[in-house]
Amino acid sequence: MDFAIVFMMQILYGIANLALIGLGLAIIFGMMRVINLAHGEFLMLGGYTVVTATNAGINIWISMLVLAPLVVGCIGVAVERLLIRFLYGRTVDTLLATWGLSLFLVGITTAIFGPQTATALSPPLGAIKIGDYGTSGYEIFLIVVTVALFALVFMLFRHTRLGLTARGTMQRPDMAAALGISTDRVYMLTFGIGSAVAGFAGGVLAPVTGVVPTIGATYIAKAFIAVISGGTAILAGTASASVLLGAINNLATFIAGPTLGEVALLAAAIVLLRLMPSGITGRYFRRSL
Repeated sequence: MDFAIVFMMQILYGIANLALIGLGLAIIFGMMRVINLAHGEFLMLGGYTVVTATNAGINIWISMLVLAPLVVGCIGVAVERLLIRFLYGRTVDTLLATWGLSLFLVGITTAIFGPQTATALSPPLGAIKIGDYGTSGYEIFLIVVTVALFALVFMLFRHTRLGLTARGTMQRPDMAAALGISTDRVYMLTFGIGSAVAGFAGGVLAPVTGVVPTIGATYIAKAFIAVISGGTAILAGTASASVLLGAINNLATFIAGPTLGEVALLAAAIVLLRLMPSGITGRYFRRSL
């Protein structure tokens, strides 16, 4: 029984990890239809923000929960104003521009911090004993914070004026502009929110994964798999795809090792999209956010 509880906690942690990685991308891609190939680097910047702030003596919780989303959110706003806003509706140009941005961020981070792993951060919570077994208290924290983050994003986009305005603008920008809404400002804020969520995810994952300049390549593939498999609904799609694919990944990892676990994740996503080309929410949860 104790082993079953620990094993379930590991599966929930894998699901939370995938959901955290994908949520920021889901906001930007799902609402704005912007394919941001620099999303992994936004998570990486969140991790470096935590490492730098913690090494400077700032409390790790403030670094993760406040500074990481704030810094990366501001970077996202700057990127949208200086680059993305000129490329709306131009998919190929956006892909090339964000790919170039990805390379630039990796290069400048390597030049500043070096190519090696940044100073490792110890997870701030210790182990928790469950019978004869133990699990990481920080992994349980990540599960809880993922649920809280999804609830916060849901409240923001469903029950606030900003969220309602953003959703309406993304669906009918011409009508929003006719009603006197500054669509440029809405696009900027939405991209900034998605970037802040990515920075938050990178910050809270930093004590578990470590941080190197190239870690974004690890993040980006899983983020796109989760978002595309989930379909058009931002939260329901990301959550449902993360539950399905995260569980398959962890089960395969437990049975056959981490390499085959990643293969199983990709294979499951391919089969899912073959059966449901529009993603999970293309068939289910169609009216969900």
